[in-house]
Amino acid sequence: MILPDDQLKEILVKSGTFTPEILNEAQHSIEGTHSSLASYFLDKHLLTDEQLGLIIAKAIKIPFVVLSKLTIPPEIFSIVPPRLMRKNKVVAYAKDGQTLRVAMADPRAKNIITALEKKAGLKIAIAYATESDVASLLNLNKKALQVTIDELLKNEISLSTRTTSDSLPIAKIIDTLINTAYEDRASDIHIEPLESESLVRFRIDGVLQDVLLMPKHIHDRIITRIKVLSNLRTDEHMSAQDGKMRIAIPEEQLDIRVSILPVTGGEKAVLRLLSSKSREYSLASLGMAPEDLVKLERAYAQTYGMILSTGPTGSGKTTSIYAILKVLNTREKNITTIEDPVEYWIKGANQVQVNVKTNLTFADGLRSILRQDPNIIFVGEIRDNETAGIAVNAALTGHLVLSTLHTNDAATAIPRLSDMGVEPFLVASTVRVIVAQRLLRKICESCKTPLEFTYEDLLKHFSAEVIQKFFPSGKKIITYHGAGCKLCHSTGYKGRLGVFEVLEVSQEIRKLIAAKSDAEIINQKAISEGMRSMLEDALIKVQKGQTTIEEVIRVTKAESL
Repeated sequence: MILPDDQLKEILVKSGTFTPEILNEAQHSIEGTHSSLASYFLDKHLLTDEQLGLIIAKAIKIPFVVLSKLTIPPEIFSIVPPRLMRKNKVVAYAKDGQTLRVAMADPRAKNIITALEKKAGLKIAIAYATESDVASLLNLNKKALQVTIDELLKNEISLSTRTTSDSLPIAKIIDTLINTAYEDRASDIHIEPLESESLVRFRIDGVLQDVLLMPKHIHDRIITRIKVLSNLRTDEHMSAQDGKMRIAIPEEQLDIRVSILPVTGGEKAVLRLLSSKSREYSLASLGMAPEDLVKLERAYAQTYGMILSTGPTGSGKTTSIYAILKVLNTREKNITTIEDPVEYWIKGANQVQVNVKTNLTFADGLRSILRQDPNIIFVGEIRDNETAGIAVNAALTGHLVLSTLHTNDAATAIPRLSDMGVEPFLVASTVRVIVAQRLLRKICESCKTPLEFTYEDLLKHFSAEVIQKFFPSGKKIITYHGAGCKLCHSTGYKGRLGVFEVLEVSQEIRKLIAAKSDAEIINQKAISEGMRSMLEDALIKVQKGQTTIEEVIRVTKAESL
């Protein structure tokens, strides 16, 4: 953000936009996170991007422009080199005689202005545009990946008398794939051999999308290049291999986890993009309700006990744990983690990588960690009886333990621990709070439109009681959806947010656990004490226009709830 939080706070108070009380509450919410005040107000929909831009432009005394509302001639847009545009968030949008009008996300970057003057041979007039507005425009003007790769192949072959795959720009193709995936916020790149082609798919917001088809004869060379970058064996084609590589992109040093698997037709590669920016979330920005945040804050304010995050693979469990660790990470505390794999570096924490080949398992690593005088321990996943027993005993003996479990909801985590051989009285004594979660796709704000449902439509998926509670208006129910645009790749969605249920272990629930009550009884008691189910949390987000009914049904399996 162009303005530091303290300066932005002062401006918002002077302008009368928010009261000091609201700003103090916002600052408290982002304490210990990498989030900013600006992000907080945007995430909470207290300000639009345009409103915030106007406030900042007025404060820095620079004209404000909304690029998404302009029609920019291609010959003007192309004056600024693409790499300079993306790296520095700068766009040329108009020309008046010998003056080039340029919008920048950071108009204080004088070196960029000087470089543009030399490059264009024109006088530069600066305007301020928000970072997200510039990024959206660049995405809209980006060439389709298929066109970019086809041009790379065509140009390379035309420059050479050879037409074999030796002349093909394999390194450029891989760089382009990774850069495009990063810009599209993809978490994974799938490169799959088909019968006559090579298919590339990106997982964006949890859903795989076909993005590129390449000639089959270059597939093996692409896989070989990926193996070289990941320090894997290039002569091994019949066994699975796992590796890691680091690629320098303009925004950051990007770590990528690589998996190669032999399949029918060749070898398939999956590249997991481990962007450090994807962990710069607070629980509030992930979508956790204030009342649930209070429960969680009570739990991690304790010096001992256990906090569990549950859900299926890809539901954001580790992201939530990292958000808590960022709050707890101070110089007075020794935070030690054991993970498989260690995907993100936590500054100041001691992170241990599980290595089965050297017998460094979760259980053995956890034993060693307990001899390292830790205050806080993060166990990547409780998978077996031994790890469960050690983790619970660590929580009982003066350590705050955070971990993840694969269960469908919060209450079933309790019998799951019992199934692993942990005595119910130990579970009751150690577990402070259990967070179950899923990730829902957010409606794309650029193509958001109202959508009408009938009572009968909803009755196919939800009970009459649920419909009446959340949509009491009658036969016609108005929600929102994304119509589909270039910015969201015609999906109607852009970004994700979490839906949560936070089970705080009260005295009454402890008694039920110790009495070996089943998960349904514990769940009902938690609801009677104020716990909101994931389905309810999701439907509240539908009411607010943040996600769609279809997305709630897809992710929470509402038909069976």
